[in-house]
Amino acid sequence: MAVSQQELVEAWRHVLTLCKLGATETVCLLTRPDIHQQNVNAAEHVARQIGAYVLRLEPAIDTRSLHENKVAMQALKSSGLVIDFLGLHLLRRGEQEEVIRSGARILYVVEPPEALVRLLPTEEDKRRVRAAEACIRKSKSMQVTSAAGTELHVQLGEYPILSEWGYSDEPGHWDHWPSAFVATWPNERSAQGTVVLRPGDIIFPFKSYVRDEIRLQVSDGYITQIDGGFDAEVLREYMSEFEDLEAYAVSHLGWGLNPRARWSRLALLDKHQTNGNDGRAFAGNFMFSTGPNTDAGGSRNTLCHLDIPMRKCSVSLDGVPMTIDGKVVAKGQT
Repeated sequence: MAVSQQELVEAWRHVLTLCKLGATETVCLLTRPDIHQQNVNAAEHVARQIGAYVLRLEPAIDTRSLHENKVAMQALKSSGLVIDFLGLHLLRRGEQEEVIRSGARILYVVEPPEALVRLLPTEEDKRRVRAAEACIRKSKSMQVTSAAGTELHVQLGEYPILSEWGYSDEPGHWDHWPSAFVATWPNERSAQGTVVLRPGDIIFPFKSYVRDEIRLQVSDGYITQIDGGFDAEVLREYMSEFEDLEAYAVSHLGWGLNPRARWSRLALLDKHQTNGNDGRAFAGNFMFSTGPNTDAGGSRNTLCHLDIPMRKCSVSLDGVPMTIDGKVVAKGQT
């Protein structure tokens, strides 16, 4: 669905207002030439109308860390709001944590304009995410089951909570637009059980739907076996290429809370034009992920990271249901 520039401008006005962008505040647009320029232009137009100082930062697309560019890092840390359009995770080598510690807010925006307009965040999204966050904060364990055979148990409490509601309105907060999602990292080596991926689940970064069942055995916090047909073979081959045991570690676990996001939308979009946030945020999905935990203050810095939103799972915290068969049921989250 094509959207007009005026619709996009109004969407950005809505979101930057939610982000509490103020007059005379500096907003840094982290960008490059081959992204959705409609988004960049609309963001800059609205920010200037608000009265903010706008800085465009276009780092070289190579393997160098932004840490090597002291001027760029200072610009990011001195900004009140950073809008990251890159989608290349240049802020995932420690730069992001450093920028956040400075108090800057970061909003990650890589979806096409139609997705941004269709999935405008609301204050109600934040309320639902905060309610879910409160449930995790007081819990010591998470259990995940499904009719397909998933039976996963983890202990909680060692790591912080990842809360995304679609806009960044608090100092030191990082968020996606669009979003509405909550997760946390399990205690080290506590994840135990079986995770069964079935047709229709989504594997990122492949940005593709699972076509035949994949069975993952999890022991002491790591995937120890990957069984199944063609999809399992592809997954085994991909993960083995990193030659890194930490690639198999269980990373953040959570569930989607956006009732407007659609599981099926990925089938309609060019893979190069989307980060897949419909698939990551649709209400009731269970997000199983693998790999790094540096975002949470951990030491696993592996380059292999999988996000796998799963359908029709039941998630419980200390035995209290959050979702049942892929439907959000917890009080305050629907």
